[in-house]
Amino acid sequence: MLPSLFVACLIPLLAGSWTITLIYSRWNPDYVPAEPWRWAASLTLALLLGGYGLKRKSVNNSGCVAGIIVGFLITMGSLAFFAALLSFFICGSRITKFRSSRKKKLEADFKEGGQRNWVQVVSNGGPATVFSILYMIEVGSIELPFSFKSYYNASWYAMALVGSLASACGDTFASEVGSVVGSSDPFLITAWKRVPRGTNGGISVGGTLGSLLGGGLVGLAYYFCLLMFVSAPYIGDSPPQWPVIFYAILSGGLGSIIDSVVGATLQFSGKHKKLGVIVECDGPDVQKICGRAILDNHSVNLVSCAITGLIMPYIAAVTWNYF
Repeated sequence: MLPSLFVACLIPLLAGSWTITLIYSRWNPDYVPAEPWRWAASLTLALLLGGYGLKRKSVNNSGCVAGIIVGFLITMGSLAFFAALLSFFICGSRITKFRSSRKKKLEADFKEGGQRNWVQVVSNGGPATVFSILYMIEVGSIELPFSFKSYYNASWYAMALVGSLASACGDTFASEVGSVVGSSDPFLITAWKRVPRGTNGGISVGGTLGSLLGGGLVGLAYYFCLLMFVSAPYIGDSPPQWPVIFYAILSGGLGSIIDSVVGATLQFSGKHKKLGVIVECDGPDVQKICGRAILDNHSVNLVSCAITGLIMPYIAAVTWNYF
């Protein structure tokens, strides 16, 4: 169950936010305030998502609360945003359990089922939440097509959100698949030398393909939801929307590369001589492989998602019309 304090604070907070959006819409006629059904749907979907994650043991209690907040704020922006988040959540949770018995032998901090806490939820979903809030401040709560000509700011924030979630999903797939498939050890991205499986910054063919697949799944979910819910008057002379799948695939790969570079340089990786697992802290029984103990895994995820989210809108704005 959710903490009673959280539930007690939620209702007045939502009421106050709704009042603010109505006032702001009177001041800015181009702003689209969220209708009552959207508030109800966003809260319901977020609660269902958090409850599902808790039941499936994909998140713990703190992860459930953080997931509800993240889910609500993202869904309020657009139902297509929620579709992208849902794709990442379900696919990421499923792939985490892939060959988990083998991962247990590689990771010192392995958790059965990949159960996430609030820090992990914020690390992966925090940038997307910020982009959704900025989207709502700019245009309100509405499903708009990608059109950098007609709706530049809305398209920028939407692509940033897709990029950050695709990055998170792509990196999850790369880590979970790359560490347990193939017969060869991965290469360290900064030195191009073989390193043990599970090393931060290690890349492989299987992991790279996994990152592209993970990003593509987020793009597919966004695309089909956009086709279902975008209002016809907003389509106008908008360009084709399917390239969002391509940019999501690109985001998955780019995010995984950024994560690997940052992880190989700013995150410590060492092999415990007695346990034979990869650890993130130095010690007398640890043989250093790479990196410095500046960031932890959660910080690296946050950085890679944020950077990918900031880069992808500029790439999309310049190249979209070529499709």
